[in-house]
Amino acid sequence: MSARILVVDDILPNVKLLEAKLSSEYYDVVTATNGLEALEKVESENPDIVLLDVMMPGMDGFEVCTRIKQNPKVSHIPVVMVTALTDTQDKVRGLEAGADDFLSKPINDTALMARVRSLVRLKMALDEWRMRENTANQLGVTDESSNVMNQPVTEAKVLVIEDKEFEKRKIEESLAEDRDTVMGASYGPEAMELVSHHDFDIIIISLNLEHEDGLRLCSHLRSNERTRNVPIVMVAEEDDMKKIAHGLEIGAHDYILRPVDRNELLARVRTQVRRKRFQEKLRSSYEVSLSMALTDALTGLYNRRYLEVHMDKLMEKNREAKKNFAVLYLDIDHFKAVNDTYGHKVGDEILQGFAKRLLEGLRSFDLVARLGGEEFVAVLPEVVEDRAYRIAERLRVMIQDKPFPCSIEGGALQITASVGGAIIEPGEHTVADVLKRADTCLYKAKQSGRNCVVFEDIGKLNPELYKSIPREDENEE
Repeated sequence: MSARILVVDDILPNVKLLEAKLSSEYYDVVTATNGLEALEKVESENPDIVLLDVMMPGMDGFEVCTRIKQNPKVSHIPVVMVTALTDTQDKVRGLEAGADDFLSKPINDTALMARVRSLVRLKMALDEWRMRENTANQLGVTDESSNVMNQPVTEAKVLVIEDKEFEKRKIEESLAEDRDTVMGASYGPEAMELVSHHDFDIIIISLNLEHEDGLRLCSHLRSNERTRNVPIVMVAEEDDMKKIAHGLEIGAHDYILRPVDRNELLARVRTQVRRKRFQEKLRSSYEVSLSMALTDALTGLYNRRYLEVHMDKLMEKNREAKKNFAVLYLDIDHFKAVNDTYGHKVGDEILQGFAKRLLEGLRSFDLVARLGGEEFVAVLPEVVEDRAYRIAERLRVMIQDKPFPCSIEGGALQITASVGGAIIEPGEHTVADVLKRADTCLYKAKQSGRNCVVFEDIGKLNPELYKSIPREDENEE
């Protein structure tokens, strides 16, 4: 997963050390040596994460973080404060200014990379929702822009999974200040029973449960449909850094070390609740405001009007971020024969089933639209070539492997699809040109016998070389 990271520190050796560590993991690193330069580069370089030193002359890290979070254009960018300060009050001050985490010097490499990867995934999801909100603004459907720091943090519903009663009670007493509703569970089955009946804003889970693997429970919660998007905060011992890093890798959002400081806990919970409500607000606004005006009535997918505006925004973003995206043009093979043989009612059922399989086969931040008839387009932001090829092949296989349920004798119909794809590099493009490039490849796929994938430059894909991969949602890299 590629990302641009802004490293801010007034001491050059510190900058060079962080730059070397991050570059070795293939991150694109941008640097700044003071607060004003950092604020300028946050806007001009569009970083995915800011690693911000606290102790700088002039404008310190707290003020820089506050200014970033006050700017609606960049307030969603995760900020990790890097400091030699060990006082919990300093952590709380940074978290209240909008920081997502603190890393102490000397920086633990495991903690650094785990936190960076976790926040990059978060940023990608927020970027997609913000871009959809911007699309709605441009279309005149809504003119309201959201700021993460404006979201309420009180009266949250909290699930605490902890088998030590005094720890559970301490957490509940700490969160009482925000009038949070806290429910407790001592072990996994009890927790899963609670999430099946209640919606939570945040889950706090101990990694030191006596009779249960806290990490495995984190994994179950992350894969559960009801808790997939609920932030998870881990509670652990200082020696548990490898466990913590693993937890961040599998989707946990944050952690706090024992002994738990009440003020730090409250600040970290507020940060996660604020972000969750920000994302929910973006999602709700987008769903309500776009509705039928920008979606296809039959399939519920986006229509051409939305796709064109969205792609225009995506190309602008990718020019600034210097990242590729992919466009897939899909066509149901011999669809006219389906309508002619079985009637338009069956044809509509096939189109609806086709749309559903595309959604199931794509990542949560990919976009799919119906252009009309049996033609569909999928847009894959920030994707490398090999992954785009494999996603396209996965979609083709998902369509061919299982007959589509419909109201004919036998109850199902075998369907295949042809796919044309293009990798769009940063540059000056028009929506029409981009779609034409993918459509040209679709035409070649049809000429090549249909039920195949053709990409620009490499031609028809060999299914054995690009076997389909399982859908990994927002954790896909």
